[in-house]
Amino acid sequence: MKLTQGLLMAVKSVLSNKLRTILSMLGILIGVATVIALVAMGMASSNEVAEQVSSLGSPNSLSATITGRGTVTSLTVDEANELGDVMNIEGVAPVTSSNAYAKYGKTQASVAVEGITPAYEQVKDFPVQDGRYIAPPDINNASRVALIGVDTATDLFGEEGENPAEAVGKKITINGYNFTIVGLLESQGTSIAGSNDEKILIPITTAQKIFQTSGVTTINLLVADTDLMSATVTAIEAVLYEKFRGNENAYRVFNQEEAMETLNSVNETMNRQLIYVAIISLVVGGIGIMNIMLVSVTERTREIGIRKSLGAKKRDILFQFLVEAVCISGLGGALGIGLGYIASFVIGLVMHTETEVPGDTVLLSFAFSALVGVIFGYLPANKAAGLKPVDALRYD
Repeated sequence: MKLTQGLLMAVKSVLSNKLRTILSMLGILIGVATVIALVAMGMASSNEVAEQVSSLGSPNSLSATITGRGTVTSLTVDEANELGDVMNIEGVAPVTSSNAYAKYGKTQASVAVEGITPAYEQVKDFPVQDGRYIAPPDINNASRVALIGVDTATDLFGEEGENPAEAVGKKITINGYNFTIVGLLESQGTSIAGSNDEKILIPITTAQKIFQTSGVTTINLLVADTDLMSATVTAIEAVLYEKFRGNENAYRVFNQEEAMETLNSVNETMNRQLIYVAIISLVVGGIGIMNIMLVSVTERTREIGIRKSLGAKKRDILFQFLVEAVCISGLGGALGIGLGYIASFVIGLVMHTETEVPGDTVLLSFAFSALVGVIFGYLPANKAAGLKPVDALRYD
């Protein structure tokens, strides 16, 4: 039997019973669609994690959080700035932070207030869109000037019917202290640490006075060469280890690159487990195909006997039934790919992020669906091919 003839016979047999074919391919269709949708969801989740982590700062940034233990509980601004002497560090921005109440007119809002130095702009890549930044004289004189985030500006001035974009020059109070807004910060969006637009930045010396604190809680660092990140982290930890007299619980160095790797690792593990579940559904679909093909062999026993009596060989029968199984699973895989793309689009709309379906995933899903047809179609095909013509013709 010619190859084309066998293919035509198999396709004709599959199309002759459309309802059975549709029901047979449902398991494969759902399995392939689930795999593609889960991979798209995983890619969307990974992209969202990357955006969230990158919003914490540039890839060449570090931060040291001071928790304090024992006799030494914090670092001074000068001690924090000394970390700039560590190899590969090109910028240091110490920060002290607190929650406070900001008020303009009759409007009051709870807001995060950070005391910063001028280096904050470069290290955190957080410029102003209008006005000026905190300057060295503001630090030296503990000036009551402030930079305001766009959301905080909207909360304070929008309620009073004024334009938040014209916040520069206006006066507000922070915990009862009068401040003049000298700059409106660029919008930075939200991150895993919270909103970057709902905050007010003031000189660090001013913050220490009004919040009655002398220590630094966070030190932001800018790394010159990311290839030396691990060595830089080790050097910073060595300095802090000495500062806190060997108490490693008094500080924590946050490496954005390591955080990204950890989050992606967790994300990949979860996605892998979900894909395993989808593969199980493909196997279940394959079992369904095998059952239908066994029924088909039973129904077509006389047909098989007639073909064998007319000269059809065992391999011809085997080939025909295998092709029928592959056609069912392959068609289910193709329809599953289309449904998977639709599902990935819907997931993107729901998650408000861009989904991505890798081409290799689509190819692997289709190849796996065809392979399921071969594996689970072999038993029925072999049973059909093994029938003896005399026994098949006697079948009633």
